[in-house]
Amino acid sequence: MANLQVRDIDNRLYESLKRRAELEHRSVSQEVVMIIENHLKRDNLESELQTLEFLKLTNSWHDNKNAKDIISDIRSSRSKKNRSRITDELFD
Repeated sequence: MANLQVRDIDNRLYESLKRRAELEHRSVSQEVVMIIENHLKRDNLESELQTLEFLKLTNSWHDNKNAKDIISDIRSSRSKKNRSRITDELFD
């Protein structure tokens, strides 16, 4: 098993770790390992949830039309009349 040595820890931080370890009936080393493990698990879970949410969003549009029909619908909804209704102070 690997060893990890951490130097120059602030006294208040060490005392906080020590109290937390005592509350959990662990050594300071065991408590630090648990904190690191929990942090890494949380990061992996958050990343996985974000990926799943992104995948849901990418599949959010369901349409039985083929590409040709969709393009035709888009083009037919466009008209020169709609464009002339838009006013733009720069071009008026």
